[in-house]
Amino acid sequence: MAKMASAFAVGLLFGLGLLVSGMSDPAKVLAFLDLTGRWDPSLAFVMAGAVAVSAAGTLVARRRGRPLLASRLEIPARRDIDPRLVAGAAIFGLGWGLAGLCPGPALTLLTVAPAQAATFVAAMVAGMLLFRLVPPAAACSSPRRTDGVP
Repeated sequence: MAKMASAFAVGLLFGLGLLVSGMSDPAKVLAFLDLTGRWDPSLAFVMAGAVAVSAAGTLVARRRGRPLLASRLEIPARRDIDPRLVAGAAIFGLGWGLAGLCPGPALTLLTVAPAQAATFVAAMVAGMLLFRLVPPAAACSSPRRTDGVP
């Protein structure tokens, strides 16, 4: 139960952070991506803050030997770059650049402007379902390390 409450609290904090920072506003995100026009660097500061918080949490978990609400620290062992990863990143980037939304902000935007986010979220869900239909290559199925070693 503590794990679910923690996940809910972190998700709520994340969503509020997106709303307060304006990152759920597609126009603000598109302004960040517009390097030749009226570029808005504020998204870079939001990302830097997120990386700092994540790095601090990872550092604490590594020093403790495990996360606060889990029995072990699970870090993916794979470090290779395969065609599925590149294709997925390209599709994500295209969607983000065209719509000004990515999954977190889109779900957050559903709560305050559902008409604006509904099409994107529907397309996102369709993409997730389509992904399940694409068979993974044999090389894409290596096990995950669970001993906290990268």
